Amino acid sequence: MNIQAIEVVRDHDMGRRPVGCRLCGSRLRHTLVDLGMSPPCESFLRADQLDHMELYYPLNVLVCDTCYLVQLKEYISAETIFSEYAYFSSFSTSWVAHAKAYCESVTKRLGLGTDSFVVELASNDGYLLQHFLPLGVPVLGVEPAANVAQAAVDKGVPTRVDFFGVRLALQMVSEGLRADLIVGNNVLAQVPDLNDFVAGMKILLKPEGVVTLEFPHIERLMAENQFDTIYHEHFSYFSLLTIELMASRHGLRVIDVEELPTHGGSLRVYLANEDSSWSVNDRVAKLLDREKRHGLTEMATYASFGEKAQRAKRDLLAFLISAKSEGKRICGYGAPGKGNTLLNYCAIGTDFLDFTVDRNPYKHGRFTPGMHIPIKPIEAIDHAKPDYILILPWNLKDEIIKQMHHVAAWGAKFVVPIPFVAVIDPSELSR
Repeated sequence: MNIQAIEVVRDHDMGRRPVGCRLCGSRLRHTLVDLGMSPPCESFLRADQLDHMELYYPLNVLVCDTCYLVQLKEYISAETIFSEYAYFSSFSTSWVAHAKAYCESVTKRLGLGTDSFVVELASNDGYLLQHFLPLGVPVLGVEPAANVAQAAVDKGVPTRVDFFGVRLALQMVSEGLRADLIVGNNVLAQVPDLNDFVAGMKILLKPEGVVTLEFPHIERLMAENQFDTIYHEHFSYFSLLTIELMASRHGLRVIDVEELPTHGGSLRVYLANEDSSWSVNDRVAKLLDREKRHGLTEMATYASFGEKAQRAKRDLLAFLISAKSEGKRICGYGAPGKGNTLLNYCAIGTDFLDFTVDRNPYKHGRFTPGMHIPIKPIEAIDHAKPDYILILPWNLKDEIIKQMHHVAAWGAKFVVPIPFVAVIDPSELSR
């Protein structure tokens, strides 16, 4: 493991002064899990930065007993995280396919056409909005990371480089822009000021317009031990119970909800103005009832999660230690944010992983934050022929195993760390 200078940033007063919920303002007194100290998950390092000091911040996750919002404090500003960003959505084939299917479905459902207007918040590299273009639906992306937004513009997707909130919503309305559909995929978790963000959506939305938001479901996160999806750029984690309370605070209501397999189990919620003509689908009441039955209004449910994370850490380290003791070579696949939470929480460095690979060329030649594991192109696996490949973006494991099925030729096996260690032999799977 690398020995390095570490600057630790702690809130020494946290135990003495009230910490307010970012949604309802209530005092936060309950902990979901404490994953220790970790660097920002997307702060990939160049070789010339390896001897420099890195900032580490707490990954101590709190729960509000009033609105049930699971949250991190804002240790790092959104401007610091997202002004230049290393994540490009289009490098996941399955995610782009998911976006395409959504665009086609929602266009039919809402009757969108050439007179409609769709706005996506945190539109990334145009992975989603590009699919509205052949349907003839006018679109605009709002993306704070200029380097990522440029990739969208290159695809012909109009994109405004800015952070969304009340300020920008009012500006857009003054320009005559109102949205029939506002899309927010995996952005709500990344917003430190939730009330400003949701109030902005309310302002931008037409009277009969619809908002769709996708986000990992806290129920699935806890049930399937997905602790590695916790990192500093995810300020909040949601249940439908919380979303309903959030919407109500801003004159919106939940009219439908869909459960999705993406990101280990997500929700897609549909919001509309309170006084709109939209009816409410029965799925909303059914999921709210299920969340209550599963204990999401009880603090004891959240308190039990920490031990599951600790067990997964012990299981993964036991496997890696045993494999290395047998002389096995191990590398990683992927360099996602969740992977860096896992690596730092478990203290997995180059003593366990020789390297990891990623499809994103932006990351090639760089090193993971904290653990300093080198990131190489995918082809490095074929050259090294490791015995085990640790899949860090485990939510894409099916796509990755299919893509890398040929490693069975030299007997390599895949290791999936979440919810607990599982070893998959590709030679035993049909293509």
